[in-house]
Amino acid sequence: MILLQSPSRFLLQILQDRVLSGEKGMDIDCHTVEFDDVRYHIQFSMRNPKSMVLSVALPLPPPEAILYDGLPLGAIEAIKAAYGPVVQILDPPKDGFDLTMKINLSKLPPDEEQRNAILTQIASVREVVLGAPLKVLLKHLASKTVAPNVDKLVALVHRPNESFFLAPQADKVTIVYPMRFQDSIDIVLATSFLQEFVEARRTAALNNVPSCMWSPAPPLELKGVPAEALNANAGFVTFVVYPRHVEGKKLDRTVWNLLTFHAYVSYHVKCSEGFMHTRMRRRVESLIQALDRAKSDAEKLKKLVHGGSFARLSLKNEGN
Repeated sequence: MILLQSPSRFLLQILQDRVLSGEKGMDIDCHTVEFDDVRYHIQFSMRNPKSMVLSVALPLPPPEAILYDGLPLGAIEAIKAAYGPVVQILDPPKDGFDLTMKINLSKLPPDEEQRNAILTQIASVREVVLGAPLKVLLKHLASKTVAPNVDKLVALVHRPNESFFLAPQADKVTIVYPMRFQDSIDIVLATSFLQEFVEARRTAALNNVPSCMWSPAPPLELKGVPAEALNANAGFVTFVVYPRHVEGKKLDRTVWNLLTFHAYVSYHVKCSEGFMHTRMRRRVESLIQALDRAKSDAEKLKKLVHGGSFARLSLKNEGN
């Protein structure tokens, strides 16, 4: 099993190259897209070599997801806490984007290790912004409380026009994912993968991880949710997270794993599909080689039978 990494490798490489180049370099104006339709626009000009502008477009939210000025709950506070004086939020953001930040490279710490840590954090802006409401709810879970002014069921966007749901309580948080796939083969593979995923959770070595359940129908926690938000074709996956799962350093890892669970499943479904295609191609190639060998042997035998290697005998020749 492979877990997706939080920092955008493309964004991190640009940031590191820009810091290393110092006063040298060239103007940059580029776009990049990550999984689940998270888009970045990076702008840098040599007229101001100590400044860079980064714009982020989040997945299109479904109707049931609640945003605040176009951003998830707690996103602004999370950005300020993560980046401090290095990042300034520009309001309004650039057209077509949900967030625009001005990165002041001159305020990066001189220590190389600390500087790389902040650059990595900036490259992880996706986790900081989209994971902000999830982090708020799980922080309260760590202290065995419920966040104030939060509904009994919270919808969080994680893919274009798709959300997953949280039911926060003082002693646990229940997370439910409606699993949707477009390709019919992906639906079959994902359903099988999720059922095996749940079975693997029951092994003794995984007793301390969050409990996991799969069902073809919506669980009771989603009672009252609009029908269009529950049109899952690969069932529903439910995780139950307890305070022990979000203690200390476990919190950030839990937030990222929950935020990218659908992408994690999609990745392994595509890997499985590619593996099966490779096996089938190899099998077809081996069968073709066997047929070619059989055809070659048949042609040789035909030449021996119909060729000039045999002298035809008659009764007269036999008498002589």
